[in-house]
Amino acid sequence: MTVINSPLPDKERVIAGSALQGTLVDLLDLSLVAKQAHWTLYGPRFRSIHLQLDEVVTTAREYADTVAERAAALGVSPDGRAATVAATSGVPDFPAGWTKDVDAVEALVQTFSAVIERVRERIESTGPADAVTQDLLIGLAADLEKQSWMFQAENRG
Repeated sequence: MTVINSPLPDKERVIAGSALQGTLVDLLDLSLVAKQAHWTLYGPRFRSIHLQLDEVVTTAREYADTVAERAAALGVSPDGRAATVAATSGVPDFPAGWTKDVDAVEALVQTFSAVIERVRERIESTGPADAVTQDLLIGLAADLEKQSWMFQAENRG
């Protein structure tokens, strides 16, 4: 049941809603991973990576809100509960404990790779169903790929 009337036919709403829900949980998890790395980071590049991780958190949280609101606008109830994120996210696990700067960067490179791959798959699936959702995901992919590039450059020194 939905309390919001969708501008999309049911089939397209389901496709777009599924892509948005999957993206939402990945973004929420990405923000948590980046914040965990931010808190536990140590090493000679601490300050620059510490600040860069805050940028990732901000980007992920802002897009998560936009994605959730797009789902709601389509009549799909977004689910960002912790249990849902834990059960459905495609973000790789981040190690517990203190994290050396080079290890944190490598973990973020792997995390971005996984999230970007999933977002790009959703771009393909939403194209025929909802160009507006697809456009949102394209913008997200561009921002994630920029962050990924910056972490890769940090790691190749």
